[in-house]
Order: sequence, then structure tokens, then C-alpha cells
Amino acid sequence: MKNKFKGLLVYLTLIALFFSGCSQDISTYSDNTEVTQAVTKSNSATKSDSKKPKKKSGKNTSSKKNKSSKRTTKSSKSSFSYKNVPKYKNKPYVAINNNEPFFKKNELKGKSFEKYSKLDYLGRCGVAEASIGTDLMPSEKRGSISQVKPTGWHSVRYNFVDGKSLYNRCHLIGYQLSGENANERNLITGTRYLNVDGMLPFENMVADYVKETKNHVMYRVTPVFVGNELVARGVLMEGYSVEDDGDGICFNVFCYNAQPNVKINYATGESSGSGKIKTAQNGSSKNNTSKGGTSKNQTSNENQDDSKYDYILNMNTHKFHLPGCRGVKQMSEANKGKYKGSREEVIEQGYEPCKICNP
Repeated sequence: MKNKFKGLLVYLTLIALFFSGCSQDISTYSDNTEVTQAVTKSNSATKSDSKKPKKKSGKNTSSKKNKSSKRTTKSSKSSFSYKNVPKYKNKPYVAINNNEPFFKKNELKGKSFEKYSKLDYLGRCGVAEASIGTDLMPSEKRGSISQVKPTGWHSVRYNFVDGKSLYNRCHLIGYQLSGENANERNLITGTRYLNVDGMLPFENMVADYVKETKNHVMYRVTPVFVGNELVARGVLMEGYSVEDDGDGICFNVFCYNAQPNVKINYATGESSGSGKIKTAQNGSSKNNTSKGGTSKNQTSNENQDDSKYDYILNMNTHKFHLPGCRGVKQMSEANKGKYKGSREEVIEQGYEPCKICNP
């Protein structure tokens, strides 16, 4: 009888231990948020903001599930704040939100469209958004955009800048994607570095993907201005391929509107840096630390007769002419620069002699 009683106690003890163990497991893994956050942390560890963007290839079901988990997690951000962007450290762009764009599901459109914000009270561009498809892409060469002068625009040239010009008229949505030419709502004052090293790799990636797959890519570019500054600190670029749920294109980056060795006054667009600089308004040159942008001397020189200068510059074609050349009379004032100096110096600044007057 005692042996039976002991056996019953052992049996009851085992049952109690079994149920207590099950209840512990349930309480540990019942919080779906904890599980999702763990998946997100694991996925984000594979992201890199220092490498060049790479186009994704192949269909991977597991990666899609991870993307879905990442968008539903409470730890994922739903909005952008410039305050959280790391300071510029000689890299053209940095990944934002683990490289995941902020698009909501109802914003993903598989039909081509493009829209541009109205200019604000200072004349600055706003958000540009499109669903990029092959039908939006241009079928002809790009036209002139020199007539557009975005806020903060200065025609400034540094000898050490690739292409010489500090500033480009930067398309928010690139011409190769949208076919937009001189659309003032789509052009900002951006450095050569922003245009070529920051934005262009992502534009090329999207263009190649759309041409290859005939799919659509949701594409949004947001210029980021601080206060009443006329020049953007940079642009937020987001891309997401619609038909394959981000398997082909998925990025969210901030591209810095900076230029190595140049200090920019974002309030006005004026700049200073090391090396030789040419300003378009009067062609004056300075060495070492030089200041770009307009000045009182430059303003007064603009009204002087062309004949007082050695050469007239066409800042659109990068040709230089003698003041009496017929090409000067046909030149738009917006493209005209005046230069006093030697022929060797103007060639050093990246200009070619006109074939009509042979200066």
C-alpha cells in the first residue's frame, strides 16, 4: 500500500512539473513584438551604408517575409527627421531607417505617374514623387535647363572640382527617369558631388531595373532645407519596386549636398574653399582660400561693356569667345560670363576656344 502511495505521489509530481514547464514557454514567446524585433535586428545587421548601391536579383521568399516583418515592427520608424542624420564625413550618402523606405502600402502604385510640389514662399522645391515606368522615360536628348535658377544659385567654379562648376542644377527625379527638362519644381541648387556621387548611382540603378524588367519603381526625393535657408542640406531618396514587393529595388538614403574642400553657406549659397576659383559674373580669380557667390564688385562689373574684357564665356557650352564674335550676340545673358586674363588661364578653367573667332 505504501509503495502504491509513493508511486501516486511521483506521478502527480511529474504531471505538475510538465504543466509548469509549458506555461513558462507560452509566457516567454507569446509577445509577437519581441519575436519581430529579433528578426528586424538580425536583418538590419546585414545592411551597409558605406558600400555602393547594388541591385537585388532573384526571388527569395524568405527575404520578402523578413521585409514584411520589418515594416510591421514597432521599432521601425515611419517618418524622417534631419536631426537624426549623421554629420557629413566625406561619404556622399548614408542609409536611413535600415535602408527601408517610408512608403505605405496604399502609396505603392503599379501605374506610372509623376507629381511635383508647388514652390514654397521662398521659391524652394518640395517633394517630388513618381512611379517610374518605361513610359515615363525620355525618347529624345535632354534640352537646355540653363534658364532655371533655383534658390541659392551661384555660378561658381573651383579648379579642383570635377567639371569645375561647384553647383549643378540637380533634378530631384532624374531626366533619365522622368524626361523632365526645365521644370523649376524639379530642379534644386546642388553640388557636383551631390549630383554625381550621391544621387546618380541610385538613378542609374532604378533606370537599369525598369528597362530590364518593365516593372515600376516607387520613387520619392525630398529636398531638406533648414529654416529659411535657400540651399538644401541634402535630399532624402526612397525607392521600392512595386511588382516584386521590393525584391529588385529597395533603398532609403540621405545624400549630402556637400563638396569636399568647400564650405557652403546654405542660407545664401555662397561658398569658400581651397584652390583657384572662377566666378561667372566677372571671371576674377583668387588663390588659396577663395569666396564664391555674388559681391558688390561683381554686381557693378556685370553692367560693364563686353569690349572691356579679354574673353566672353558661354557657361552652357563651355566655349570662350572674343568680345566681337557673332556667337556672343546670339548668347543668352543667363549663360554669359566675362573674363579678363590670358588665353592659357581660361583654358585651364575648362573652357574651349570658339571655332568661329578662334580666340
